[in-house]
Amino acid sequence: MAEARQVQAFGLGLGAPGAAGGLGGALRHICLAALRAWTTRLLRGRWVLPHGGARSWLVLACAMGLCQAAGLDPSLGVAGALAGGLPHSPLLPGGARGGLALLLFASALWLALALTLRLGLRLLLRCPAAVLGRPGGPPRLWLALVRMFAGRRPTLRSFQGVLPRRPLPPLHDTLRRFLEGVRPALGEPRGRRLAALARSFEASPGPRLQRLLRLKAWAGPDYVSDWWEEHVHLRARGPLAVHSNYYLLDFLGPPPTRVQAARAGNAVFALLRFRHLLQRDELQPVLVQGTLPTCSAPYERMFDTTRVPGEEADRLLHGGDGGHVVAVHGGRFFGVPVRHRGRALGPRELQAQFQRVLEDAGAPAGGEAALGALTAGDRAPWARARALLAAGGSAGALAMLETAAFVVALDGLLGLDPRAEDHAGVPPARPLDAYAKALLHGRCHDRWFDKSFNLVVFDDGTMGLNVEQSWGDVAAVGHLWEYVLATDALELGYEASGDCRGGLEPGLPPPQRLHWDIPDECQAAAAGALRGARALAADLELHVCVVAATAVTVPGPPAARGHRWRPDGLLHLGLLLAHSRDRGGLCLPFEAASGRLFAEGGTEAVGGCSAEAARFVTAMGDPRASRGQRRALLRAAVTRHGELRRAAMTGAGPQRHLFALAVAARLLGLRPPFLCQALAQPWGLAVGQMPLQQLGLLDPRRHPQLLPAGGGFGPATDDGYGVCYAPAGDDAFVFHVSCKASCPETDARRFAGHIRAALLDLRDLLEGDDG
Repeated sequence: MAEARQVQAFGLGLGAPGAAGGLGGALRHICLAALRAWTTRLLRGRWVLPHGGARSWLVLACAMGLCQAAGLDPSLGVAGALAGGLPHSPLLPGGARGGLALLLFASALWLALALTLRLGLRLLLRCPAAVLGRPGGPPRLWLALVRMFAGRRPTLRSFQGVLPRRPLPPLHDTLRRFLEGVRPALGEPRGRRLAALARSFEASPGPRLQRLLRLKAWAGPDYVSDWWEEHVHLRARGPLAVHSNYYLLDFLGPPPTRVQAARAGNAVFALLRFRHLLQRDELQPVLVQGTLPTCSAPYERMFDTTRVPGEEADRLLHGGDGGHVVAVHGGRFFGVPVRHRGRALGPRELQAQFQRVLEDAGAPAGGEAALGALTAGDRAPWARARALLAAGGSAGALAMLETAAFVVALDGLLGLDPRAEDHAGVPPARPLDAYAKALLHGRCHDRWFDKSFNLVVFDDGTMGLNVEQSWGDVAAVGHLWEYVLATDALELGYEASGDCRGGLEPGLPPPQRLHWDIPDECQAAAAGALRGARALAADLELHVCVVAATAVTVPGPPAARGHRWRPDGLLHLGLLLAHSRDRGGLCLPFEAASGRLFAEGGTEAVGGCSAEAARFVTAMGDPRASRGQRRALLRAAVTRHGELRRAAMTGAGPQRHLFALAVAARLLGLRPPFLCQALAQPWGLAVGQMPLQQLGLLDPRRHPQLLPAGGGFGPATDDGYGVCYAPAGDDAFVFHVSCKASCPETDARRFAGHIRAALLDLRDLLEGDDG
């Protein structure tokens, strides 16, 4: 998704001279990274047993005690032998020694059983490629064993300690996959030159770098994820607004209430309940194809997390009591308590809190209105300004903001009123387009883009999220948003007046204005950041369109078309065809795929533009190609895309491996020409899917009026497109298309029209397919 821009920036900076620590420095870096990773795992409780926990231990101990009281010996004499070995003491009479011995035996048995279950699950989940690659799905025996070893009610974290590590692919395979993915888009002359550089790299220094990665893979839980977070995200010095953060939108239809404070109350209540369930580990696991568990590590930093700017690298600050959120309205910041007398506030009480914020008539303090723009600008100036704020009279307000569970932005209508003095210069747009732009950047100063996420609620009741992406991937955010929308619409609901349901306790502590003492230097930095962010926002063109799903499915039973024609493959081919018609040639696409089948997995990129896809796109522009030939090429291209997607999901994708090789080269002070060119390739089309139907909470058949509108992100390059799509039930897909308005070769609405036409052409090809 939006990571493509940062990956290209890293590749462009790879050729610049940098600090070289040599082999000793590289080994020291790897050892420190492994130490940090294992320390984090221990602190997170990864060694806690996968299911049951203390409750299962207590049940087993009580059962054994009852058996002993009934005159049975569940330990078969082992407890008696242990009792005889215990020291004789007045504090331990005979009966107490026997009870203690039985408790020790029960604990040892519980530990042995739990470790056996853990080992069994680890072995069963060791090779996800074998499960995903089976045409008929997972074997029934395998499924039965997974269910047995996982327990009756596995939770989100049940599988975390047994997920396999991401495998380190062979160097030759990665180079081959990468070249196969880029050669069709580059053309023969450039492709041959890149292939020659790849052969030279494979001879030297590729094997040396591969050995370093093998050592890192052995020493730590993952060979690349910590480097990806550091170099792709936290060391990126550009603005988060538009270029990095992404957004999620509300339902396609009208909001369930037009009362702004009420919608905020329900949404905040649902978010905080999700946080509570997460802390108690009571959420259901997220399974791929209903079978394979996924990594839950991103959820640990979902709440109470802020990205803190630094001169050279940012850091993630995680921690807080969860007792407050921060609301932003009218250029002012408010600390809003969400707990009172040891209990969480209900939706109606939260509505009252936000209504107080909306009715506050105070004016912003000097420089407060533009303060949020610092988080929208370049990171180094913001780091210097934050140091001044933290050292002065704003330290308390800054601490309250950064330790809040999340930020709630209460906007005016769409947040983009053309009559407003601080309007970013964007012409009036269609409603969905304007909502999307308001969520992605707003007025550039009414968000805190460093926060893990901002809940944005407009004054007509529509809402959405603005998400900072360094802490976790979009699948975790999709799970959160699916839960919030379902809880808001199906469980909490609203009164006929539009207000939240429930009671209101008098005497609630009111929201507190955050008091800022902003130095002149910070105000000047905020004004400069605001100018740059407004220019960036004005240059963003974003269009949201809905396309009928029949354009990417075959008439007939769902099982047949699911087996023969995967919608993600058809959508990928449709987007490539649309881009070819829009720009007159093939491009290099960056399509995100989930790598969360592995511990600390993150994302991976599907392998570029395959030769099969290139032949299909070429045939669609060739009037001499028959319908049968085009259909055969489409089938081959969809099949190949499915193979590449499975490879990316199961650790065999080339992108992260090449990136890890580049980081290892930088540690050694090397600048291989192949890696410099490979990572700096221009991604003309960045493609992502918004996973909003992971748990089936919003069933489109039962609730056809509750269709999420998906989300989107900015383009990966200044002359390319960003496309994010999400299914809207069985009848439609929602596409969010972004590009730069200043580029004369791109137009978001024109490209959306090409997408619709391309998918209709695919439908015409698939209709009547009998073979």
